[in-house]
Amino acid sequence: MGSNSFRLEIAELAKGRYKRVDYLKETVRLGAGLDSHGLLTEEATQRGLACLARFAQRLRGFAPWQVRAVATQTLREARNRDAFLQRADRVLGHPIEVISGREEARLIYQGVSRLQPSELPRLVIDIGGRSTEMILGHGRTPQRAESFGVGSVSLSIQHFPQGRYTAEYFRSAQIAAGAELEEALTLFGRQQWQEALGSSGTVGAVSQILVANSITDGNITPEGLRWCIEQCLAAGSTEALNLPGLKPERKAVLGGGLSILYTLSQHFDIEALRPAKGALRQGVIFDLEERLEAARNHRLPDPRDTSVRELQQRFRVDQAQANRVRNRALSLWQSLQEPAASADGEDARELGWAATLHEIGMMVSHHDHHRHSAYLLGHVDASGFSQSQLRRLASLVLGQRGELIKLAEHLHDTALMSQVLCLRLALILHHARIELPPKVATLQRARGKARLVLERKWAGMHPRTLHLLEEETRRWAGQGDRQLDIVMA
Repeated sequence: MGSNSFRLEIAELAKGRYKRVDYLKETVRLGAGLDSHGLLTEEATQRGLACLARFAQRLRGFAPWQVRAVATQTLREARNRDAFLQRADRVLGHPIEVISGREEARLIYQGVSRLQPSELPRLVIDIGGRSTEMILGHGRTPQRAESFGVGSVSLSIQHFPQGRYTAEYFRSAQIAAGAELEEALTLFGRQQWQEALGSSGTVGAVSQILVANSITDGNITPEGLRWCIEQCLAAGSTEALNLPGLKPERKAVLGGGLSILYTLSQHFDIEALRPAKGALRQGVIFDLEERLEAARNHRLPDPRDTSVRELQQRFRVDQAQANRVRNRALSLWQSLQEPAASADGEDARELGWAATLHEIGMMVSHHDHHRHSAYLLGHVDASGFSQSQLRRLASLVLGQRGELIKLAEHLHDTALMSQVLCLRLALILHHARIELPPKVATLQRARGKARLVLERKWAGMHPRTLHLLEEETRRWAGQGDRQLDIVMA
């Protein structure tokens, strides 16, 4: 779900080979629907929902684990994105993830590197409607990935009023693009790559114009870009512009796209930008494949597991305690047999990650570390995770201790509250930061209640833990979504 277009890609993967089954694209211009207050207008919302309804018809019969929906810059910016996503999830029939700019860049590179392999150091550029992603990579490994807040839709709206073309408008658009991209000069300098590739709509549209007019063979060159700009100036407006190879839906955003491309070519000494075969949507599919393979074969890492380990190292987490809490929380989750849990086991993975990272806030302060942990998880860039999933992990670690009233907005989410319960109980059981017998506690469901069953002999020897657990039952009775009982067996 991009700022300019929504795209649906259906593909088969067999032994690493990619086969497209179907592809749908609609120009939605969601990015043009952000008002001066950063709110998505109802008109733009309706355009997006109507497109998603058509996509939902094509997705009928697909299992949840076969589908992944991601949204980019416009929904990163929109202040009312949660309200839009609630409606969009219902229309599409699948949850929509808002991904960070760096995660978008990583997925773009994954799509390009898998469909257009090369061992040369390469620069990959993707110009979207409201952001531009730049990635340095070698082989299948992205070595640096960044996202910049300038795109063809936003620049066209701001610098080409009423779709008019003048030399001054192009100059101001290029200055604005250069100001946004200037910080990338040292990160993506010419000495660091040997070939440059461009993915997605803007690059493809300009490449088609250059081919249709016999200007280049499809490569985007500074000379070719100057020729395109001259044609725009001669036409004077988008309405009067009539170029072979230019699709009608691309006219409104061509000025902004050309300005970004020309700025990139000049600032980064790009002599020829080749259109790439892959893009974000293929990267999402390859990433989904890796997740599914990891779920089927536990010896293979989920891409997000690597990010979790890196975060542990960055914030110097007590890994022994993190493992104790994680193992106990997952044991309680398994014994609870939560019926609202996701069929693909994603809830269990989220609980494991939250338990593993619950103390990253200790790096900031021991006091209220759960709040620091929640803030960090809600704002960190973590490869493989969407912003939506990181916010869910943030809610889990925020709820690890203290009053439950801070989770009032989540009381309707039975699965999340069950995750919170398992995490809190695991922390109480291991509050002394020591190992415990594996079967010291199990968790059971019982008609709107949760029952923690403790080994009687062990409980008698640990009165302090029992005291903390009794306090926990009072919290759930007054503030939670269920009653918690402690029983001995």
